[in-house]
Amino acid sequence: MSLHLESEPAARVGPPRRGRHGTPSQGRSFRSWFDLRAMPYALVSPYFLLFAAFGLFPLAFTLYYSLFKYDLTGTVEWTGLGNYTKLLADSDFWNAVVNTVAMFAIATVPQLLLALFLANALNKRIRGRLFIRMGVLLPLVTSVVAVAVVFTQLYGRDWGLINWILSHFGVEKIDWRAERIPSWIAISTMVDWRWTGYNAIIFLAGMQTIPKDLYEAAAIDGASRRRQFWQITLPMLRPTLIFVTLISTIGGLTLFAEPTTFYNGNVEGGSVHQFQTVAMFIVKEGFREFNYGYAAAAAWLLFLLILIGALINFLFVRRIGGSK
Repeated sequence: MSLHLESEPAARVGPPRRGRHGTPSQGRSFRSWFDLRAMPYALVSPYFLLFAAFGLFPLAFTLYYSLFKYDLTGTVEWTGLGNYTKLLADSDFWNAVVNTVAMFAIATVPQLLLALFLANALNKRIRGRLFIRMGVLLPLVTSVVAVAVVFTQLYGRDWGLINWILSHFGVEKIDWRAERIPSWIAISTMVDWRWTGYNAIIFLAGMQTIPKDLYEAAAIDGASRRRQFWQITLPMLRPTLIFVTLISTIGGLTLFAEPTTFYNGNVEGGSVHQFQTVAMFIVKEGFREFNYGYAAAAAWLLFLLILIGALINFLFVRRIGGSK
C-alpha cells in the first residue's frame, strides 16, 4: 500500500486581484494617500477660497483702480503712479498719517501694559476669579455708539466729568474735541477701555500654558513673584506677545469707529482734521468726494504703513527675554 502525497500548488503569478466590482487593490492605497496627504488641504481649502474671494480679489481690484482716475461720473483715465505722487504731496494725507500714528502710540503702549499686568493678576488664585474674567470682556461687547456717547459726555468742555476733576487741580477747561493732542488722548482712552480686557484674556490664555513646574522650581530657589514674572512669564509669553502686538498694530493703524463716533459720525475728524485718521481720510475721499482711484491709492499706502509698523513691533517684541 503506497501513500501518495500531492505537493501544494505553486503561488499564483499574475495581475493583482480585483474586488467585487473590478476595482484594483491600488484603490485602497489611493484612499489612504488621500486621507493622509490631501484631506488636510481639502479641509482648510474653504478658508483659502473665502480669503481669495474677499481678501486677494479686493486687494488686486484696489491696486488696479489706484492706477486710474476714477470718479462718480464714470471717468476712467489712466494715471499710473499719479495718485500716489499726489498723495505724497497732500498735506491732508500726511496730517491723517500723523494723527493715526500718534493715537496708535498713545493707545497701544498703555493698553498692552495694562492688559499684561491685568492678566498676571487674573492668573492668580483670587475669589470670584471666573466672574472677574468675564467682566473684563464687557467693554468689548458694548456698542461703539454707546461708548462714544458716554465718553463724549465725560470729555465735555463745560460739564464733563474729566474737566470737573481737573479743575480741582487748577487746570482750566479743555476743549477735548477742538484741540489736537487732547482729542488724541480722549480717543485713545476709548480704545483702551474697549480692548484692554480682550488682550488681557489672550495674555491669560498664554500664561496658563506655561508649566507650573517652572514656578515651583523658581520658588524653591528663592525667586520672588516679581522675578518669576520677568524671568519666566515674560520670556515664555513671547509668542503671545508677538501675536497681540501684531493684532493691535493692525487695529490701531486702521482706527475708524472711535474717532468717527467721537465727532458725531463725521469722517472729517474735527473742524481742521485734528484727529482724522487715514481710514477716515480714505472713506472721505472715496464716499464723500467720490475720488475712488485716489482713495484706493491711499488704502495701499495705509497697507504699506501697517506692514512697516507690524515689522518694527515684531522685531522689538521678539527681543524680549533675550531673543537674538
